[in-house]
Amino acid sequence: MAGLFSTSPGLLWRRLGHRGAAFAGVLLAAALLFTLSRYAAVDPSVSPSPTYGHRLPTLVDLTLVYGRDAVCLDGTPPGYHFQPGFGDGSHSWLLHLEGGSWCRNFKSCAQRKKTNLGSSAHMDTRVEFVGILSDDESQNPDFYNWNKVKIRYCDGASFSGNVQDEVKNGTGFFFRGQRIWEAVMADLLSKGLSRAKQACHTDYCLALLSMQAFLTGCSAGGLSTYIHCDDFRALLPKTPTVKCLADGGFFLDVEDISGRRYMRGFYNDVARMQDVHKKFPHCSSDMEPGQCFFPREVAKSISTPMFILNPAYDVWQVEHVLSPHGSDPQNLWRNCRMDITKCDTEQLKILQGFRGALLDAIDEFKNRRDWGMFIDSCFIHCQSMKAITWHSPSAARINNKTVAEAVGDWFFDRREVKEIDCEYPCNPTCYNTVLDVPYKED
Repeated sequence: MAGLFSTSPGLLWRRLGHRGAAFAGVLLAAALLFTLSRYAAVDPSVSPSPTYGHRLPTLVDLTLVYGRDAVCLDGTPPGYHFQPGFGDGSHSWLLHLEGGSWCRNFKSCAQRKKTNLGSSAHMDTRVEFVGILSDDESQNPDFYNWNKVKIRYCDGASFSGNVQDEVKNGTGFFFRGQRIWEAVMADLLSKGLSRAKQACHTDYCLALLSMQAFLTGCSAGGLSTYIHCDDFRALLPKTPTVKCLADGGFFLDVEDISGRRYMRGFYNDVARMQDVHKKFPHCSSDMEPGQCFFPREVAKSISTPMFILNPAYDVWQVEHVLSPHGSDPQNLWRNCRMDITKCDTEQLKILQGFRGALLDAIDEFKNRRDWGMFIDSCFIHCQSMKAITWHSPSAARINNKTVAEAVGDWFFDRREVKEIDCEYPCNPTCYNTVLDVPYKED
């Protein structure tokens, strides 16, 4: 096992937080669905709405989008939550693509149809806008007054599936993530996202020249951001500034602790079932379909400025990419998955190697002048959608900058941002996840 990766271990991490109970006894596909959707939401290890002395988060209503053959897995309409901007942010837009894993077969998709990740019938009609979606200047200093949209995820393939007909397998399935993307974008364009396309002949229109647009996403929504970043740019040809941010979405195509490439096999199933190859014309014919789904491949063809936000020790990837179901029959990784401070020397060597694999995968993008990155040394997953990790007294810092500050500096060209944290256990500001019990039982 020690030969999987090779690098030196560290010894100390700061522990903070607790997580909820596991979904024991279910298939891994179901565990992927439930665990990643929970990682992508507000961290249950802390108060759902930490305010740090400020007002409570704003609740934003759900809007459903009808027509255009765009439907969730179960045939219900997709949706989004929209909060209008104000002041000098009223002409700028920030869109966030929700995350929540994927479904790889009919059984896992059938389970997903019964949740908010497969049906708008199960979505909350109002959600809190926190982190990068907050309208509180003290918690979100650069984007607080923008038009902000949270796009709900209900197709199971990162808004990229495109099967024309309903799929019958005892019950009906709709694999139409691409059409959901197109329908939601069309609806938002009609509500003001397209204003910068107007010819400018008035003072009001000239003010629109300052319009900016920012596509973001977390986890599986982060992967969606890589997939659709250039699509977003193409929708706004006259918008002066269009950029993208992928949070916790740089999933790695690496061997797990047993020597398998488990995640590639998982993505192969998703890609074949939902016919996602149409989205990846850059992929060579000798590549497996799942390979084309990894961000390292998708990002190669992106021309729009992109910000890569990822922890070097992503807690979700440690469990589901590095030590997934079947790779650890003796359950030797159980404690390490729950709490990085419980990892032994050999496990720490492997985790350091996993960090090295991430740095190797993003290395080619460091030379892109208009790209940014923030790779901290924390044991967490998704940091832009949690108030405590986005911008708070407890947020992780690199060179004394929070994630929010680094992203703002990059977006507004205040400085070049290529922040790569030192190895575990160097960063005492890290906010690390600690699980009470594993998310799955081996």
